[in-house]
Amino acid sequence: MAARYFAAFQRGITPGRDRPFYDPHLPSYSSAVREKMHLQSSGRQWLIPMTASTRRIRLQSPNPGPQSRLARVGRRRGFVCRCVAFLAVVFSIAVIVLMLLGNEESHWTPPFRDTTLVFGRENLQRIWRWEIESGHYPSNGKIPEQIGFTSAILNPALPPAKAHTLISPFTPPPGPVTTITRGVGPRRAYLENQKQSVGAAYPPRPIPGSIADLDIILEQCNFSEGKYVRDCLEFLRVSAGLDNGRRFRRGSVDGWKYSFMEEDRLEEEIPPRATQAAPILPVGPYPTGRQNSNAGLMKKRNVQWERPLELPPPEQPSVGSNRTTACDPENLRLFHMFWAGPFNEKPYVALLSFLFTQNLGLHLEPGQELNACRPQIWLWINPGPAAAVPNPSALTDMYDALKTNPWAAPFLHPRFKNVIKFRLWNTTEQLDSNLELRDEWRKMDTLFNSGGVTVSVPAENPAGSSSAILTKTGDMVHRLGSKSEATYDRLSVILSDMARFIVTHRYGGIYLDADTIFLRDWEELWGWKGAFAYRWSYHEDYNTAVLHLNKGSALGSFLFRTALKNGFDFHPVAVSKYLKEAHLENLLLRVPDALFDPAWLNTEGYQVERPTYPFFAGFADFFDTPEVHSAAPQVVGFEGFFRGAFSYHFHNFWWKPFDPARNWPDLGPKFAGGERAARAAANPHADPDDWSDKITDDKRDLDWATVLKRTFEAYIRGERPNMYGEWLRW
Repeated sequence: MAARYFAAFQRGITPGRDRPFYDPHLPSYSSAVREKMHLQSSGRQWLIPMTASTRRIRLQSPNPGPQSRLARVGRRRGFVCRCVAFLAVVFSIAVIVLMLLGNEESHWTPPFRDTTLVFGRENLQRIWRWEIESGHYPSNGKIPEQIGFTSAILNPALPPAKAHTLISPFTPPPGPVTTITRGVGPRRAYLENQKQSVGAAYPPRPIPGSIADLDIILEQCNFSEGKYVRDCLEFLRVSAGLDNGRRFRRGSVDGWKYSFMEEDRLEEEIPPRATQAAPILPVGPYPTGRQNSNAGLMKKRNVQWERPLELPPPEQPSVGSNRTTACDPENLRLFHMFWAGPFNEKPYVALLSFLFTQNLGLHLEPGQELNACRPQIWLWINPGPAAAVPNPSALTDMYDALKTNPWAAPFLHPRFKNVIKFRLWNTTEQLDSNLELRDEWRKMDTLFNSGGVTVSVPAENPAGSSSAILTKTGDMVHRLGSKSEATYDRLSVILSDMARFIVTHRYGGIYLDADTIFLRDWEELWGWKGAFAYRWSYHEDYNTAVLHLNKGSALGSFLFRTALKNGFDFHPVAVSKYLKEAHLENLLLRVPDALFDPAWLNTEGYQVERPTYPFFAGFADFFDTPEVHSAAPQVVGFEGFFRGAFSYHFHNFWWKPFDPARNWPDLGPKFAGGERAARAAANPHADPDDWSDKITDDKRDLDWATVLKRTFEAYIRGERPNMYGEWLRW
């Protein structure tokens, strides 16, 4: 055969062109590359080399040969696959076209990606503008580009920016939209961190009027940036002087400061509001020629865009000595808590911690004035089950119950009447007082929606009668308070998710869950005029166990209207979604959880290599401290409990007593009657008149919860000062 090839070439005949001189069963290759690829492949080759104009470029193309899988499965199956692929491409193109070409009325959202957004861009701009002009945005955070501002808004809560003398040639030119505000507010004078004072045994209180810069705190404590809670707490306590008398040499910490005072401005320095240019959205035409001001926003299906919000004129911020009184009468410093069920030791300890830490003037003699704005705490009490309708005598019944309750009666003492106030919660009255909800909330299928899980309340029995409560105590609808882990009062928890937004929007102030313990003075947080909640552990969501909203704010109006169109869901994760999809997250600052929930990350397995102190593997450790750590609470006491944090959140555990060995209010002779009644209830088989306080009856190693309760009670009894060295004067 080789001789035939040689003879053919000598005669100038090309083999295979006129007649084949090769065996058809042997493989043939057009190039050495193909031969090499064939020898190295497994026989299932999807791509093959393709000839190009230059040898340096190797292109791959689908293999149409007999080794293609589609060819092996048969022509019919290959045809079906090609049809499916073609339809998928057509469907994808249709989705993109509909999303791009839809206007406000015909805007379509794919069924697999529904959103919660019900406000168009014009409304979102009005919300941002109102909050900024009212002084509610003291942050340097950027405004999202999706809002579409084309000119900077004057921000009275930020100081003027420092003038730039040189502009870098590498600075990119400004884009079509702006994401910053222009500060026109008072300048900030940052306070030096509190130096250690010789002979001072207690830390100093924050300076009245001082303001915490939460932007700086976020830089030091942001979990997303790898910051540790233990380092954050050290920064907070050193800056505030909470380690007074206990400080070690750590090098220079002069840069550790987050608190500032606003300098007074002259009237002529305040820019007139009329000089602000109204931001205009750059509207681009669609391929069809239509204009769409909501381009890029994905609206919730089957709803119309919300009408323009009816907002009052922006507030006029007051600064420094421009205020006529220490407290702003239109914005009182109100803490809110919500409680359902019989008053017990949980709100009792929360209120004691409030008295122990906040600047209430209880150390002053009668007639002396407090040189600071005195905060109040309003405890909202729901007298019946969450779905119940209060009877006409509910307010009188509530106070009668408080007077006879040994845990609650001490707080009715005249000494506390100006700082602790009990409020009756009435769901109907509260919803009817809300402008955004009052005309539509009765049309909802249910008011109990938590994270998309709804609980329907029978219409024929609204749980309003006492007989229903007594005969159906095991039913969720008629449950009043969480008496055990198995009988968790879920409806009251869902109701509290809504109540916190209702009361802060109506009255202003800061809401805290009743399972919160104050750990320091909140003076500096009151100075921050922006809204805030804190981070949900390691998630990029909010936890509204601490929530600050300004009274009657545009942000609050947005949240109520959005929740109304999304099943009346006020769960923190749902609220996080509302704000994210509307590009309003920066208006509700997500504060690091180290400030209010310092144990949370550790309990979920994060930062356990460098935990904070004390270290809790679970929230139950607060009530049942492990024996290996049980010596610490008595030794370090309150001063060693998450020092630097503003509060501690123990996450429910309503059924766990703070002090099992002394499960009664131990407040001294002034409240001996209530103590005797509570002690008799705790020990029904003992004679309350024949009781002796024996150490053998006490627990040998005290848990953290017990130590904190007994510390607060010692302050009320007059056996020790509060955390700032101030003695209670009756």
